[in-house]
Amino acid sequence: MPEYKKAEDEIGQLSQAWEKEASEMAKGIEGMYAALQAEQVLLTDEMKTEREKAIKLKENELKEYQKKAFGFEGLLFLKKQELIKPVLDKIWDAADKVAKQNNLAIVFDKAGQLVMIYTDPRYDYTEFVLEALGLGDPNDTIKN
Repeated sequence: MPEYKKAEDEIGQLSQAWEKEASEMAKGIEGMYAALQAEQVLLTDEMKTEREKAIKLKENELKEYQKKAFGFEGLLFLKKQELIKPVLDKIWDAADKVAKQNNLAIVFDKAGQLVMIYTDPRYDYTEFVLEALGLGDPNDTIKN
């Protein structure tokens, strides 16, 4: 589905941008730590403690940023819900329509985690669902 692909692409771009930002923050922290190690012998205990506090503060900021971007109910989670839920709703509506039209009690998602050893092709209604979504092969003739 083009809408799904577009949503996945947008989510991927956002995720990469957030990962890049987190990576830059981590590099900054590494630089601060390297500078502390290099200058440690020249620093007073008070100066060393101040630098360590600054590094700890930056580490906490990075953790918070990662949690905000990638954590449960973070920006990535919310963006996925915003962009992918409408596409999934269309799929569920199409599957529901096909199930009702064909008096089906169960419709399986073959792309999901469900494992079946054997399925009789006459019970495969994938083409009907694709047709209901407007994604069917125009050369196929499905009789309802």
